[in-house]
Amino acid sequence: MKHVRHFNPSLFLSLVHICLVQANYAPYFFDNGARSTNGNMALLSLSEDTPVGTHVYTLNGTDPEGDPVTYDLTYEAGSRRYFSVDKNLGNVTLIEELDREKEDEIEVIVSISDGLSTVSEKVRILVMDANDESPEFINTPYIVGVPENTPSSSSIFKIEAVDKDTGSGGSITYFLQNIHANKFTIDRHSGVLRIKTGVTLDYEKSRTHFVVVIAKDGGGKLRGDNKVFSATTTVTINVEDVQDTPPMFIGTPYYGYVYEDTLAGSEVLSVAALDGDRGKPNSIHYCIVNGSEGSFEISNTTGAISVIKSPNHLKKEVYELKVQASEVSQEGDISEHTFAMVTIRVVDLNNHPPTFYGENGPQNRFELTMYEHPPEGEILRGLKITVNDSDQGANAKFNLRLVGPGGIFRVVPQTVLNEAQVTIIVENSAAIDFESFKVLTFKLLAIEVNTPEKFSSTADVVIHLLDTNDNVPKFSSDYYIARIPENSPGGSNVVAVTATDPDSGLWGEIKYSIYGTGADLFLIHPSTGIIYTQPWAVLDAEVNSKYNFYVKAEDTDGKYSLAEVFITVLDVNDHSPEFNENIQEKTMIIGSPVKIEAIDQDAEEPNNIVDYSIMQADPANVFDIDQSTGEIKLKSYIRSLDIIHNITKNKDCIWSLVVQAKDRGSPSFSTTAVLKIDITEETLHKGPMAAFLMQTKDNPMKALGVLAGVMGIMVLITIMISTAMFWRNKRSSKIMPVRRIIKKRQIPPSRTIRMEWLKFKRPSNAAEKFVIEDDVKSLHENNENSNNNIQVTPVPPSAPLPPPPPALAPRSDAPEWRVPTVSGSLTPKHIIKPPKKKGHGSTHNALVSELKMRFEKRNAATGEPHI
Repeated sequence: MKHVRHFNPSLFLSLVHICLVQANYAPYFFDNGARSTNGNMALLSLSEDTPVGTHVYTLNGTDPEGDPVTYDLTYEAGSRRYFSVDKNLGNVTLIEELDREKEDEIEVIVSISDGLSTVSEKVRILVMDANDESPEFINTPYIVGVPENTPSSSSIFKIEAVDKDTGSGGSITYFLQNIHANKFTIDRHSGVLRIKTGVTLDYEKSRTHFVVVIAKDGGGKLRGDNKVFSATTTVTINVEDVQDTPPMFIGTPYYGYVYEDTLAGSEVLSVAALDGDRGKPNSIHYCIVNGSEGSFEISNTTGAISVIKSPNHLKKEVYELKVQASEVSQEGDISEHTFAMVTIRVVDLNNHPPTFYGENGPQNRFELTMYEHPPEGEILRGLKITVNDSDQGANAKFNLRLVGPGGIFRVVPQTVLNEAQVTIIVENSAAIDFESFKVLTFKLLAIEVNTPEKFSSTADVVIHLLDTNDNVPKFSSDYYIARIPENSPGGSNVVAVTATDPDSGLWGEIKYSIYGTGADLFLIHPSTGIIYTQPWAVLDAEVNSKYNFYVKAEDTDGKYSLAEVFITVLDVNDHSPEFNENIQEKTMIIGSPVKIEAIDQDAEEPNNIVDYSIMQADPANVFDIDQSTGEIKLKSYIRSLDIIHNITKNKDCIWSLVVQAKDRGSPSFSTTAVLKIDITEETLHKGPMAAFLMQTKDNPMKALGVLAGVMGIMVLITIMISTAMFWRNKRSSKIMPVRRIIKKRQIPPSRTIRMEWLKFKRPSNAAEKFVIEDDVKSLHENNENSNNNIQVTPVPPSAPLPPPPPALAPRSDAPEWRVPTVSGSLTPKHIIKPPKKKGHGSTHNALVSELKMRFEKRNAATGEPHI
C-alpha cells in the first residue's frame, strides 16, 4: 500500500518567517554633519536661550528594506529630559529650559527602529552660552577704614565681581555712580578703588562716605537681542580720625550774671571745649588768661567759673574774661589750645513785677460799655490803662498780651520798657456781636522778657455790649408745605410759619404778612404766623388743588425776609359716581361684551376709582361684569340663543339689569342704573361690516347714516353702469350677454323658439340668492332698471325649440342667431317654474314682441347662424 505525505501549512509559514527574519537589515541614521538640522543629532549645539517648545532638530534615517521607521529618545537614569520626539516624523522639540551655567553638555540616546531591529546611538548636545547672567559682587558687604591723612591717589580697596557667562558677556567693567560729586575713583578693569587726585579726607567734616560701584558686563545676544547686564553695590568708607585739629569751645558766646544777692564762691557759668579730633579725643585743660582782676576763678577740668568776692565788693558792672582751653595728650603734654571770651555782668536784683494803673492808682479791673460792631481800627478810648515796672534795665522790660477770644482786639504796645500807656484797638468788628456775647471779658497780661524770674501781672478788661438792629428776620425754612382737606370750613388753620430776629427790644418784634396770586383764599395772623383760610373760603380739590404764595417777616425798621408756602388741597370723597343715563339700552351680540361707564368727579385716587357690580338680574346667573372696566358679558357657557331660551321663558331676549357703580373713597358713595340688554346672535359674516356693526350697536343713528351713504354710492354706481350699457347697446344695436353665451343647436326654421327667462326672487334674508324662472314677467318685475347687468348663475338650459321664421323674408344662408342669457354670481337655490299659460297681460306680450324683433334685426345685419 502506497503512503501519502500530508502537507503542513503552519510549518511552512514558520520556515518562511525564519528565513525573512534572518534576511532583515537594521535601519540606520543619516549622518549629515555637525551643522545639519536633520540626521542623528550628533554634534548638535543649541543656545541656552532657546525657547521651550522650539523644534530644534529632525531625526532622519532609513531602512534598507524600505520599511517604515520610528524614532525615540532615551536618557540615562537620573538625567533630566530636555527633549521629546515625534516617533513617526522624528521632530525633536525642546521641553525643558536650558542653562549652560548648570549643564553645558546633554547626553541623549537616539534610536531608530523598523519594528524588528532597533539601532541606538549616544550623542552629545552642546549648550552654547547666551548673555543671561548678571555680574555678581563677591565678599560683600564692603566696609573700608581709611585714615583721614591718607594721601590722595592712594589705593584703598579692591572690588571684585564675577559673571558666569563666557566671552564678552563674561567680561566686567567697573564704574562709580555720581563720579563728579565723588571723592574716589575706580580702575575700570581691576576694580581698585582710589582717592581722587588732589582730594583729602577730613574726619571732622565727614566721617563716612558711601560709594556706589557699578559692575557691567560686555554684553551679548539673548533671545535675538543684544543685552547688557549690570549690578551695583555700596562701599562704606569710614574715615579714621588722627590728631590734627585744635580744641573748640561749644555754646559760645558766653554770658554770665552776678546779682546783688549772689554769695561768694557761687558758680556763675561753665564753659566747655572739645578736642577737634573726635575719633580719639584728648582731655581738655581750662584756665583764665586775663580779665579776672582777682574776682573770678575757673575749674581746670570742668570749666566752671565762680565768683570769689561778694557782689558788693565788685568794682565793675561788666567783666571780660579770656579763657584758654588746651589739649592734654595721653603722655600729659599740653599741645593744641584755643581761646574764648566770657562776659559777666553785675546786675541789680529783679524784685518788682509789672503793675497796672488806672486814673486813681493801681487797678486790676477795667470796664467799658459800647455798641456792638464798632468800626475796625477804632480805639477803645473809654479805657485809661497805664503799666509800669520799677526795676532798671533788662529787669524792667516786659511784654503785653491780651488773653481771651482771639482776633477781636489787639493791644499796643506789645513790648514795654519801664512804663507805657496801654491802647486796645478793634480788629474784628463782626465778632463783636451782642447776640453772641452780651459781655466780652479779657485778661491783660504783662510778663517780663529777659529775667529769670519772669515776673508778671494781670488785669481784667470787661466790655459790656449794647444792641443795634443788625439782624434780618429769618424764617425757620425757605419754604413751607401744608395740606388741608377740601371740606375744611372757613377760618381753618393751615400751617404756622416761624421767623426769628435775634435783635432785642422792638428790633426783635416781627410782623407777618402774605402776598401773591395764590393768597386770595388765605390770611395770616400778623404776630403768631398762623396761616388760615378766609371765613368765606370754599376749597374744592376738583377746581384747584394747588396754591402757593409768599409770606413776609418784617421787623420795626423794615428789614424783612421771604419764604414760599405751598398748600395742597386734599381731595375728599364728596362726589358719587354718575352714569350718563339712569336707564340705558344696549344690544349684546353673543360673544361680544357691552360696556357701561360711570364717572366720579373727585380729583384723586381712590375717591375717583369706580368699581362696578350687578345688583339685580333675573335670572342671576346669566351675566358677568368686570369690576374695573364695567364690561358686561354673558357667562362662558352661554354661546347661543337656544341656551338662553332654556334658561328663561323670556323669548324676546331683552333683560333688565340693575348695575351699581361704587367709588373706593371713605366713606364710599355709589349709584345705580337700569340697563336693558337686547341679546341677539351674530348673523353677519365676520369682516369689516360686522366689526362696524359691532362698534355701532349702541349708536343706531350712526349706523343708519353710514348705511344710507353706502346705499347712495351703490345707486350712483348702478346708474353709471346702466347708462354705459345703454349707450353701448344703442351703438351696436345688440343685446350683449353679461358673462357667457350659450350656443344652441341649429333647428329647422319652421319650429318655434321657447325662451326661458330669469326671474329674480326677492330674498327673504341675507342668505337667499336669486332664483331662475322662465317667466318674462318676473324678469320685467325684478329688473326694474331694464338693463342686463344683473349677474346670476344660469341653469344649464335644455334644448330649446327653434324660433319661428322672421317676418322679413330671410335668406336661405342666414347665419345662426344666439339667445342672450343672464348669469348671476350666487346660486344657492334654483327654482324652475313651468311655462305660463297664454293670456298674459299686454306688457308681457309687448316685451316678447320687442325682443323678437331685436333678435331678427341683429341676425339680418350680422349674418350670424341660428342656434
